[in-house]
Amino acid sequence: MNYTPAPYPLVECRLDILRDNVKHITNRCHDAGVTVAGVVKGVNGKLPLVRQFVEGDCDQIASSRLEQLYDIKMTGIQKPLLLVRIPMPCEVPNVVSICDITLVSEVATMEALNEECLKQNKKLKVIVMADLGDLREGFWERDELVDACVRIETKMPGLELAGVGTNLGCYGSIQPTVEKMDELIAAAEAVEAAIGRQLEWISGGATSSFVLVNDGVSPSRINHLRIGENILLGRDLQVDWKITNMQYLRMDAFTLKAQVIEVKNKPSHPVGKIFMDAFGNFPTYVDRGIRRRALLGLGKLDLANIEKLIPREEGIEVLGGSSDHTILDIEDYEGDLKVGDILEFDLCYNTLLFLTSSRSVILRYFEGEQEVFE
Repeated sequence: MNYTPAPYPLVECRLDILRDNVKHITNRCHDAGVTVAGVVKGVNGKLPLVRQFVEGDCDQIASSRLEQLYDIKMTGIQKPLLLVRIPMPCEVPNVVSICDITLVSEVATMEALNEECLKQNKKLKVIVMADLGDLREGFWERDELVDACVRIETKMPGLELAGVGTNLGCYGSIQPTVEKMDELIAAAEAVEAAIGRQLEWISGGATSSFVLVNDGVSPSRINHLRIGENILLGRDLQVDWKITNMQYLRMDAFTLKAQVIEVKNKPSHPVGKIFMDAFGNFPTYVDRGIRRRALLGLGKLDLANIEKLIPREEGIEVLGGSSDHTILDIEDYEGDLKVGDILEFDLCYNTLLFLTSSRSVILRYFEGEQEVFE
């Protein structure tokens, strides 16, 4: 018995739009003296999309997942590969064999990487992370940061101390500011004083730190950024941060198309004793009376946070859903929606990340209106 995948749900990927976004980012960064690591984990390292980062002149290709970097390496892409999640000890052999650069924050891991580099006769560049308040990875005490860097420089011949970096805005929601960048520069300069040379990179963060480059206020010594969402979608800074001078980035490189599987009038408030949903949550509901509703044939298994979908047509509201269903309120939709119809949605980073990892979601690639078969 043969199985033919259904054509929906579908994500259409516009390679030309993505490539233009890459070029806009890299041109502005390069003009400011900033090296760009293009982070491709948001599309799960899909190779047709990775190639747009290469063609758009990213200096490095980055991901948090070694399997993605391995696949990229096996294609023969010549860009340096950067691991943007500090390594697990069990990953050390693969980090050394696959990557050119990695972030680090634990001396024990650095020592393991050094030993593996000597075994594999390879030199691995490392960026030592400083925690400036976002409370994810990195050294909290500057003295410990400097001591670790001196140890790499003097006692770990398999490693090359390439830089000092930080992460902001991912866990602790700390906004990158000029003051935070100056704090990072001070830490890097303390390292430079201790080792007697200048570092290759001071890595100032990710998409959120690009605001400083965009506004022309990033300190000149910040010369490395790790950018993903702002290339892929350009949405976080323009929509959530309300940055108004970034309209050169398009937000429609990706379109979700999903099929309607039910259309009915139903109460807007569940009927019966409300307890717990399938995911262990205790949600609340607003009683708006009988409303027109539609179901789509995809759910949390495909995109996790259903509520973050962005309908392209007016009058459609995403209510929520379950593992396999997305529930829409279409009471105010002016069209005549019926079973089998296809609805389109814009994506945010969260939904794109999950959709591109789902086996149930088809990806199709386009140059303009012409489909490209990879």
